[in-house]
Amino acid sequence: MRLQTGTALQLFVAASVASVPIPALTQALVTHRIPAALAVEAAMEAVNFCAKDGYQESAVVVDASGAHQAEIRGDGAATYTLDSANDKAYTAASFKRDTSVMAEAVKDFKGPYPLQKLPHVLFFPGGVVIKIGDEVVGAIAASGAPRSVLDEACAKAGLDKIRDRLK
Repeated sequence: MRLQTGTALQLFVAASVASVPIPALTQALVTHRIPAALAVEAAMEAVNFCAKDGYQESAVVVDASGAHQAEIRGDGAATYTLDSANDKAYTAASFKRDTSVMAEAVKDFKGPYPLQKLPHVLFFPGGVVIKIGDEVVGAIAASGAPRSVLDEACAKAGLDKIRDRLK
């Protein structure tokens, strides 16, 4: 007897699922998120910290998947600073490391670095991962200061403001 293609495919899928250990099918993934109030507070602190030095800064906080949680464009900050801060935060969260570390790693690469062609990936300092223990739960980034290392200091100030309340 000959099986139709759809039936053979259904049998293959059923056999594949049957071979997966049951615990793998029943365990839920546990992830943590930064509460909205803390995300807003961190972004605001980053903007205010830089404003003290006269920098017109924007700050963005994203969750572990790179989705926005808070975004603040400081007084006088250029529109593009939102995009830059977003891309730095997205990059830090996606690669699970500060963008300054990544910028250092690629600085001697000749020509365009292949990963820089990915949408929203930006290897400039200013994106800082947010962790609870060893788990990366998001990132904060800032943009608008005259140098990226200053952006990073602003982002770190935002993180420092909420760090002790991340649990």
